[in-house]
Amino acid sequence: MEIVETINEVRERLARARVQGRVGLVPTMGALHAGHASLIEAARRACDTVVVSIFVNPTQFGPNEDFDRYPRDLRADADICERLGVDLVFAPSTREMYPRVNRTWVEVEKLSEPLCGARRPGHFRGVATVCTKLFNIVQPDVAYFGQKDAQQAIIIRRIVADLNLPLEIIVCPIVREPDGLAISSRNQYLDAAQRREATRLYQALSAARRRFADGVRQTEALIATMREVLSQSPALRVEYVEIVDAETLEPVASIERPALVALAVHAGSTRLIDNTILDLNDPTASV
Repeated sequence: MEIVETINEVRERLARARVQGRVGLVPTMGALHAGHASLIEAARRACDTVVVSIFVNPTQFGPNEDFDRYPRDLRADADICERLGVDLVFAPSTREMYPRVNRTWVEVEKLSEPLCGARRPGHFRGVATVCTKLFNIVQPDVAYFGQKDAQQAIIIRRIVADLNLPLEIIVCPIVREPDGLAISSRNQYLDAAQRREATRLYQALSAARRRFADGVRQTEALIATMREVLSQSPALRVEYVEIVDAETLEPVASIERPALVALAVHAGSTRLIDNTILDLNDPTASV
């Protein structure tokens, strides 16, 4: 496995690899965990060359968010990548990715505005721009993202479709702890009490799924069920609980086609997100 830090090195290494077959990219911000591992494993099964990018992207953090304290341990991340059979780790500096004041941005209208976009202005502009840059640098045949960041995945798919980018986007299922908590790099910020209470996100989604399986289709009732579960913990502060169309992210009053159930909750200073899909064709599926 190689670790490279410059765009020129990536392009040089992959010019040779691309001749040999399919190139897969797993974009990350490091602090790798089992969720990232599932993406890497999916790429390893399907691709001849697997590239993992590790870059804490400053343009997707707001002024009062956790950019400075976001966990960074390239050596530990590289060890995980090597164990999983990654061929190339691209770990650029901020100067390498943004060598001058950035004047060009990728923005996806409508899809970037609801849910997390409404609470984190500019976040998805930063995500969309850095992912487009990575696609241009690596030029993968396929890129892998996690369902936990559902809105991000929907936005990335729309970028690829609208800009006619020659790659496939694969979205892999959420990886959870045994008690249901979605695995996230930010979980390490939680103290023991907050960690226990954080399982209520999964419990809320599961409660909504059970009511949906029982035939409830009105989103107002499903949202009320989730809020009731979350309200049982005074340690949690709900940012939003919403049900939207799984393609357009527009609110729906009744579920007639696949819908994204998404929530964001604060445990202390840590912001947690989770989601599930409700689909009439699979009403009893687990979260």
